[in-house]
Amino acid sequence: MFKLVKRWWKYLTAKLTGSFNERADPKVQLEQAITEAQTQHKRLKEQATNVIAGQKRAEIQLNGKMAELEKLNANARQALIMASDAQKAGNADKATQYTAAAETIANQLIQVEKDVASLKDMVLQTTEAADQAKAAVGQNSRLLQQKIAEKSKLLSQLEQAKMQEEMNAAMTSLNESVGDDVPTLGEVKEKIEARYAKAKASSELTEASVESRVREVEAATTNIEAQGRLSQLRSELGLGAGAQPAGEIDDQT
Repeated sequence: MFKLVKRWWKYLTAKLTGSFNERADPKVQLEQAITEAQTQHKRLKEQATNVIAGQKRAEIQLNGKMAELEKLNANARQALIMASDAQKAGNADKATQYTAAAETIANQLIQVEKDVASLKDMVLQTTEAADQAKAAVGQNSRLLQQKIAEKSKLLSQLEQAKMQEEMNAAMTSLNESVGDDVPTLGEVKEKIEARYAKAKASSELTEASVESRVREVEAATTNIEAQGRLSQLRSELGLGAGAQPAGEIDDQT
């Protein structure tokens, strides 16, 4: 039962994540990704700073112990010299006191030498860790710059994709109806072309009728001129206005 619930929860989480990713704005997601990368880089730098600071503290402590060691060495030598001088001078008490002081200094010297050895190891370890931290910060800084450059490129591609999607939608809408009562561009085009063809045909018929009448008028005008010319010829021949053409006389006979 537990396995079933676990599998169902994973399925539901994946489904919700997929739905969210489909609806999420890529531009906002890019900003979130870069912000997260910058935050991680900031944390890495803080950690590296702490590591390098530890290395610096170890170096300071080592330098201090080295100075203390040098001072103790000098004091131990001086105590031995003073004990020897007192012994030569026959002052056994002072010789004993200086010798005891030298022993005390020697014990301090041994402890400081141990501290120096321990600090040297620490400095070596912290120096290696600091170098690694510096390298990690440098590498992560380069990766961050690459991500920022990639972000600019992706934003440019996103804007181009949006423009292309808008263009595709516009081209698709040219061949699709935007509503039940709104014709498509193709329907309007077909209607206009049909109307233009009908008007053109009507115009051609009208022009043909006018040309026919013009030809009739021209023929009538030509006939009138011919009759006038014949009348003139009859008059010149003295046939008189009442004379008829020979063809017409033969027809009456």
